[in-house]
Amino acid sequence: MKKQLQDIFKGFSKLSREERLNALLEVGALNPTDVEYLVKGGLRDTSLGEKFIENVIGYFQLPLGVATNFRIDGKDYVIPMAVEETSIVAAASKTAKWIRDSGEITTEVIGSEIIGQIQLAKVKSFAEFEQKILSQKNFLIDISNREVAFGLVRRGGGVRDIQVRQIPRGDGHDMAVVHVLMDPCDAMGANIMNQVCEFLKEPIEQFTGEKVTMCILSNLVDSKITRATVHIRDIDPDLAEKIAEASLFAQQDPYRAATNNKGVLNGIDPILIATGNDWRAVEAGIHAYACRDGQYRSITRWYRDENGLTGVFEAPLIVGTVGGVTTLHPTAMMSMKMLGATSANELSRILASVGLVQNLGALRALTTVGIIEGHMKLHTKNLALGAGAEEIEIPLVQKKLEEILAIRKRISLSNAIDVLKELRASKSTTHVSHTQS
Repeated sequence: MKKQLQDIFKGFSKLSREERLNALLEVGALNPTDVEYLVKGGLRDTSLGEKFIENVIGYFQLPLGVATNFRIDGKDYVIPMAVEETSIVAAASKTAKWIRDSGEITTEVIGSEIIGQIQLAKVKSFAEFEQKILSQKNFLIDISNREVAFGLVRRGGGVRDIQVRQIPRGDGHDMAVVHVLMDPCDAMGANIMNQVCEFLKEPIEQFTGEKVTMCILSNLVDSKITRATVHIRDIDPDLAEKIAEASLFAQQDPYRAATNNKGVLNGIDPILIATGNDWRAVEAGIHAYACRDGQYRSITRWYRDENGLTGVFEAPLIVGTVGGVTTLHPTAMMSMKMLGATSANELSRILASVGLVQNLGALRALTTVGIIEGHMKLHTKNLALGAGAEEIEIPLVQKKLEEILAIRKRISLSNAIDVLKELRASKSTTHVSHTQS
């Protein structure tokens, strides 16, 4: 009988790489071709890279891991994460297990349109310009869908609305911006939106008599927001209070909010990279949304309620499951298949969930043992490698570093170098002693 995803979660981190691959193969998250591809080290031929960017000289590879224990909206997921930072995958998996055992994750997407901008740097009269645009709104929508976005229309999407905004210049002139709102279905939609905006340039200039200066999509998509909510029951009231207070700190102080949001993105970016999505665009949108009221704030909030602790993530997460690198790069395609997300909305809900879970794990650590203990304990292997330890020496160096960490509450590369020197000196002395005897 085929195993279910939850069956492989227990003890997954203790398995060898071969055992992990076999477990994912058994539950259908990977197929034999995927396993062979990973065992051989992924892409080696640079011909695909030549198709993506210019002046290619090779590939920069990141470790690809999987976060386990995630149950989102009642569905179990294996989460592919491409990331180099120690403890991210472990923290996500551990915190997801806590939530799966003591709560739940629910999600929703509010809105469906992305935004394109057509800028007119100076118009003679904003009121007259706005009136002319709005009087032709239906015409502009119709020709955009007929001439450019017809593929999206066939799939149930396309241009939905045209809006006009006035932007203060401070020099006595009026700047006008036409917003094009479009449903991109399961694509991120950047290319098609830019094409629509460029297409509308000529008709807008013709019936307004004004000059269009720029056409480009916006990465601040406040017209499509993804929300994830975590509820945890039976939590220690003192811990819940500490997490709520830490959350308030990030909501009110931009210095803390920046680090808080980086921690949220520790969960989101690795999935975006693994699936070939534009993580830079997503980050830009999230950071802009975080300061929408004039102050940079946390994109998550945690609060106590009568049933325990509740956390909410809310921000734009504009991603795609079709087109671009997502459907061209073999590792991205494999990651998408492993994830099992069948739509862009489902992918965005997964991203929001993992970001919120990652945030909870960080706040729990910060308000209890501190960020150093868990993170640095996992970081000991990196320090051992940095000190030059051989494979057989790494576990011994790690163990000694963990002892130092427990006593001093801090460790560094110099500690690893000293430990390695002592280890080798001890081995040398032992070897000489055996030789003499």
